[in-house]
Amino acid sequence: MCRLCDILKIRTKMANHFSALKRVRQDAKRTERNRTGKSRLRHQIRAMRRLLTSKDAPGAQALLPKTFSVIDRSAQLGLIKKNTAARYKSRLHVRVKALQQPAA
Repeated sequence: MCRLCDILKIRTKMANHFSALKRVRQDAKRTERNRTGKSRLRHQIRAMRRLLTSKDAPGAQALLPKTFSVIDRSAQLGLIKKNTAARYKSRLHVRVKALQQPAA
């Protein structure tokens, strides 16, 4: 019910139409969903980079598919563009392969 109060407070600053109020509700829901997805993406990439900087090759190799999945899902949902997703994946993969090269 608190959300409705917030929307009604905003109402004085915008058009007094129910469709406009519905739009505000939809935007709030969409913003929250996008924020959650973007945060999940950043945390996953951060975890992957942390493993790469600590030179943990097996851990990075194990986390790579999950990271790629999160990146692909973010691109599919429109949180990031397709080329950005491809660039992230490419750079992470190059770093993982570079970690494994000296061991082999």
